[in-house]
Parts: sequence; C-alpha cells; structure tokens
Amino acid sequence: MRTAVFKSYENGYFTFWFDNGEELAFEEVHPRVLKQYDLKNDDNYIDQEFKIVFVEVPDPTDEDLVIYRVESLKPL
Repeated sequence: MRTAVFKSYENGYFTFWFDNGEELAFEEVHPRVLKQYDLKNDDNYIDQEFKIVFVEVPDPTDEDLVIYRVESLKPL
C-alpha cells in the first residue's frame, strides 16, 4: 500500500501523484472503488490523499505493455 494524491480524471485516465514524486495514470479502477469514490465526476476528490493499492495487468492487445489498475483506495 502506497500513499498518493488524486489529481485528475481525463480522457479515461485516473492520475495520481505519489509521495516519491512519481506520477501514474491508471486506465482501470476496480468497480467497487468507483462505487465508493466517484472519481470521474466528484471534484471534491481532487488533491485528496489516499492509501492506494494497484496492480499491473498485461495488456491483452500488446504483450510488451501493462495496464495499471487501482484495486483499493482509503482516504487519509
């Protein structure tokens, strides 16, 4: 579990900034998480800090790429 700040949802990507300065754009968020936190539509989550768990999933269309998927979020 890592700490990250939610920055935006644009063009199908959920962008988070991590405490080490890294920025990651997630293509997928577990439906359970989106049910709890409406990151697509609720601007109140922008700049909010979360504990985040994510996984890397091989891209089914290109074996050299991975898709990052958020598995869980917990606000701090």
